[in-house]
Amino acid sequence: MRRRGIALVVSGLVAGAGMIVAGASAATAATACAVTYTANSWSNGFTADVKVTNNGAAVSSWTVTWSFAGDQRVTNAWNATVTQAGTAVSAASVAWNGSLATGASTSFGFQGTYSGTNATPASFALNGAACGPQTTPTTTAPTTTAPTTAPTTTPTTAPTTSPTTAPTTSPTTAPTTAPTTSPTTPPTENCVATAVCDGFEQQTGTAPGGNWAVTYPDCSGAGTATIDKTAAHSGGTSLKVSGAEGYCNHVFVRNTAILATTSNVWYVRYWVRHTTALPASHVTAVALTDANDGGKDLRFGGQNGALQFNRASDDATLPEQSPAGVALSAPLPVNTWNCVEFKVDGRDGTMETWLNGTSVPGLLEDGVATHDIDSQWLNKTWRPALTDLKLGWESYGQGADTLWYDDVAVSAMRNGC
Repeated sequence: MRRRGIALVVSGLVAGAGMIVAGASAATAATACAVTYTANSWSNGFTADVKVTNNGAAVSSWTVTWSFAGDQRVTNAWNATVTQAGTAVSAASVAWNGSLATGASTSFGFQGTYSGTNATPASFALNGAACGPQTTPTTTAPTTTAPTTAPTTTPTTAPTTSPTTAPTTSPTTAPTTAPTTSPTTPPTENCVATAVCDGFEQQTGTAPGGNWAVTYPDCSGAGTATIDKTAAHSGGTSLKVSGAEGYCNHVFVRNTAILATTSNVWYVRYWVRHTTALPASHVTAVALTDANDGGKDLRFGGQNGALQFNRASDDATLPEQSPAGVALSAPLPVNTWNCVEFKVDGRDGTMETWLNGTSVPGLLEDGVATHDIDSQWLNKTWRPALTDLKLGWESYGQGADTLWYDDVAVSAMRNGC
């Protein structure tokens, strides 16, 4: 996927206690602040990193303000509390980065959406003082790739600074052939006594039946879901989803009975194999309707090349989509069977996720706000009541994939792999 990078530096000019207009001489001008704004855009979304340097008197808190020229909308942020009213945006410091000495710098970032062109803000202000005219540096957009291995330990302290680059690369080609054989010694389905389990072995036709039904939320297109007798994690059958790129090409297979084993704590386990690495754009592979959140979905998929939860009601993400947050998640390995497990507790809203038996730090929401992970997720009280399980594929911009699901289990206790 192609993304473009924009980097602009904004410098403020003052003399004594007053602002100097753009034409003031260098001999009388002094730089009050500098802002470096770096945006990475794709078809309908973008992330931006904002570096603020204070060249004036030391401050104990700061607020950076600007206005968008187009229809850009901020959806989430990190290292600052970002609010928006119309085109006007305000980013206020948080507890750990409010103090800014003379000459010191700090950074914050945000994610947003747009249509048309993603014009760079024309000017910024720091604590109400305009930062003045802009110049374009010679730096290029970041090219750091997404993490290739999952973290194995949970950090005990929050990061104090945000990395300055975000994962920007995604695969350019997808494998053209599907897996055609199951493992020579497939693991058992591992279904605990209290679980509702389904390995799709009872499916007799090519169209999902029984408790599973194909659904196309909002619109239908090129996405398909079929029963596959040529690939499986265990047994001889799996659910195959051919997920095309673009919003209306989404497809899911829905089960309204499998969550009935429990009413307020859900442990969901499934095995999945797919062909294409998670893209930079947002995609969903699993969705669960939440009756306590306006009937909106709790969505599980990926963004910036790593696994991610997304709450459809307010677009909150777990982890936060800062570079440090993304690094605390994990990619989903391709062309191999992966065991994915997650717990959602409706009593307190906590969550935990395991990939191939290892808890993923960036997908742990323990009810205590952790920088780069779940601070944004905890902006509202969330006590989910999940009513269905949907397996499939939904792309909100760019990203196609072919997936096989097998050995699904839901219970009030962890099933394991």
